[in-house]
Amino acid sequence: MPELTPELARAESLIREVDDFPSQGILFRDITPLLADARAFRATVDALIAPFLGTFDVVAGLEARGFLFASAAAYTANAGLMPIRKAGKLPRPAAAVDYSLEYGVAMVEAHDDFPRGSRVLLIDDVLATGGTLAAAHKLIERLGYTAAGTAVLFEIADLGGRDTLNDPLLHTVFNG
Repeated sequence: MPELTPELARAESLIREVDDFPSQGILFRDITPLLADARAFRATVDALIAPFLGTFDVVAGLEARGFLFASAAAYTANAGLMPIRKAGKLPRPAAAVDYSLEYGVAMVEAHDDFPRGSRVLLIDDVLATGGTLAAAHKLIERLGYTAAGTAVLFEIADLGGRDTLNDPLLHTVFNG
């Protein structure tokens, strides 16, 4: 986790907690106030990619909130952008990976628009149980790319996602 500079502390303070959304017992972290503040958003994007600068060619963002940070990170780092989408959202998926949900199975897909061996930094807003990010790592590998690491805005440690993901290069900006 990076040093909490005044800009990052301010950015973290903009994340609102919403009880019982999207269902009873869930504490949702609303990042839209952070996104609305240009300085906070920039500080957050810079903190997401700082440990990885020079080690990636592509930034992959996971649907949906991961897209917001990944696109800004790719632009900032002069890297390509890869959307990792839920099943059925891409017109020509090149690869797909299933992963388990609490009540079933889901799938992520991506295109193969980059040269084999491209180094990919995966970005999402939150690491919870780790299933989606672990599937994204498998997807990157299946496409012939190399994972340069994983960056998330925050981690909910009690849900065990770090163990599921098993990425020694996992980087979180804020405590969950």
